[in-house]
Amino acid sequence: MEFSWLALLLMVPLVYVMLAVFDVQRASYGATAATRAAGRAFMIVPAGVSEDEARARAFEAARLAMRDQGMELSSDQLSISCNPACLEPGSTVTVTLNTEVPLPLIPDALGGEPPAVHISASHTEPYGDYREAKGTG
Repeated sequence: MEFSWLALLLMVPLVYVMLAVFDVQRASYGATAATRAAGRAFMIVPAGVSEDEARARAFEAARLAMRDQGMELSSDQLSISCNPACLEPGSTVTVTLNTEVPLPLIPDALGGEPPAVHISASHTEPYGDYREAKGTG
């Protein structure tokens, strides 16, 4: 009988910690995959496509990668920057994603902001020195 109570008292927190770790790991993997997919989608646009179209394609690729992990992505969570210019030979594009993963099973009735773990991922993709410039502006 004592073993049953002790097992119950130890297993419930362990299961909760495992659920939280799995959620954070899923979000971390999704963020890493999303930044990588967005960087590649930005770089492989066809010739003559505008920078805005390349950014839209990159966001869709990131959104799809996050959705594969059961998470939603908003446009303010993803940023794309180019150095020195976008879609030009020798340039690089850096995709950064910042999101928060709320801890599981925390009720809204407690009030305030629910506790969350901040997840950040970044990926830099080179355009290449010997490629043709693709952007139209």
